[in-house]
Amino acid sequence: MIRIVRTRTLREADAQAAELQDRAAAQLTRADELETALAESDQAAIYTGESLLQAQETIKRLQEDLATARDDLARARGELGPLRAQHLLDIEDRVVLRTLLRTARRQRDRADRVHVLFRNGQLHSLHATSDAAEIAAEAEGAPRSGWTAHAPGAALPSAAEVTWRIQQLPLGGVR
Repeated sequence: MIRIVRTRTLREADAQAAELQDRAAAQLTRADELETALAESDQAAIYTGESLLQAQETIKRLQEDLATARDDLARARGELGPLRAQHLLDIEDRVVLRTLLRTARRQRDRADRVHVLFRNGQLHSLHATSDAAEIAAEAEGAPRSGWTAHAPGAALPSAAEVTWRIQQLPLGGVR
């Protein structure tokens, strides 16, 4: 069957066909753009997924590090108590040592002998130093000059010969 088509109808059909072809080309272009965007989105999703996995691994590692740090902190706190106690003991030991040193120095500085002052052969007084004995004798009227030292082990002059005499005697218990 042959159909007779008018020119106007043919032109309208051609225009519609051209329009449909233009639309189809635009749709194909749009589809290509969407396909490209989809590929980029897939790539971004893959990258985001990888980043998420890396972030999760980092979080896991940081949580392990945090747990280790907390354990170390707890251990350090546990060690701190005995260290504080040891420090206090060390301070106490230093105080006791200082006290012992002071006591030892005092005992070392104590006289190991006494100076006995005799007047006419009779015991007059005891003194820590020879100078203190001389001062006491001078206060009782002894002359300020003329004091002589007696050599240890030498014979002592008789009491009648010497009015004032200072004799060193060792203290009992002193070695």
